[in-house]
Amino acid sequence: MMQRERMVSHFLDLVQIDSQSKHERGVADRLAPELRDLGCEVRIDDAGSAIGADVGNVIARMAATAPDAPPILLSAHMDTVPPGNGVKPLRTVDRIRSDGSTILGGDDKSGVAVIMEVLRTLKERAVRHGEIEIVFSICEEIGLLGAKQLDVNALHSKRALVLDSAHATVCVTQAPSADRFEFTVHGLAAHAGVAPETGISAVRVAAQAIAAMPLGRIDPRTTSNVVIASGGSATNVVPDLCLVRGEARSLDDATLDRTTSTIRRCFQDAAASATATVSGALHRAWVEERCEREYESMNVPDAAPIVRALLAAAKTVGADVTTASIGGGSDSNVFNRRGIESVNFGTGMRAIHTLDEWLDLEDFYRCADVVFEFVRAQAA
Repeated sequence: MMQRERMVSHFLDLVQIDSQSKHERGVADRLAPELRDLGCEVRIDDAGSAIGADVGNVIARMAATAPDAPPILLSAHMDTVPPGNGVKPLRTVDRIRSDGSTILGGDDKSGVAVIMEVLRTLKERAVRHGEIEIVFSICEEIGLLGAKQLDVNALHSKRALVLDSAHATVCVTQAPSADRFEFTVHGLAAHAGVAPETGISAVRVAAQAIAAMPLGRIDPRTTSNVVIASGGSATNVVPDLCLVRGEARSLDDATLDRTTSTIRRCFQDAAASATATVSGALHRAWVEERCEREYESMNVPDAAPIVRALLAAAKTVGADVTTASIGGGSDSNVFNRRGIESVNFGTGMRAIHTLDEWLDLEDFYRCADVVFEFVRAQAA
């Protein structure tokens, strides 16, 4: 039923449009007229101005041909992670991959391409459907920023299907909350070869804190990660500044709170223990910190209408789909917290955020078949 080659061609076009976070205008300029050609009302909101991007979220509405059917929101994001400019996709029989110099951009242009093909097929085949709202968001990769700026009160839909995960055999119903943190460790500069004892190495303080903090896979539901963003200048100077960035995630908010508190304490304790006496004056390391909840968890029960509808659609088209949790957030997290029951469905993307990224075409086609049936069945 779906025109697979047309969908693939559209995907190939999209991934060759540069759209790293905050620079999605090229994709928006491609999609907005395509949506209008399908008879959709289209607008671009002011989210871009609020977060310093060159365009806002693309929001569209396809009028119902079955007015009694409930409205549904379909969503994917337009931005990609670096290195995502100058993508050169390579196609084989069963997959599309990058040439190895960039990511591919299947995250999440595969989701965009599926939604557009579903809309085209509905229109061409005059399939009855309820009102369909579409959100192609910006800046998802840097904190779900476009979705956070979205005026959900202007939407009619109370249920949403986000296409932004890997396998088209998985309906993601649980995803974690995430805390983002930044610590600036202040030490005391000194000549590293002449008088190192009169300095306090901010890098050493940071290293002690990192060694003490919970890191990696903390438990089956919780992770954390950290990077030293900068630290020191010349090798003959005891570094007086070190910037550390990181994140912690958990499916359990109480565990996440404890993890982030432990991480903060590790930096505070490491700084408190680092001192130097210069000309009779005692100096201590100290830490500036910024910790914030980047996004909230989602937990949609298997009995929820959106889940049951998606699983039923999958069964109808012969796809074996199960529910699962993942360790990453998506715009679905935001929608659920704002009163729109939402799940995240896979599009076939693989090895995302790496130079080895590729798209599994059978999964890509399966996703489109399930989404089409999901929309059609709402008006059955």
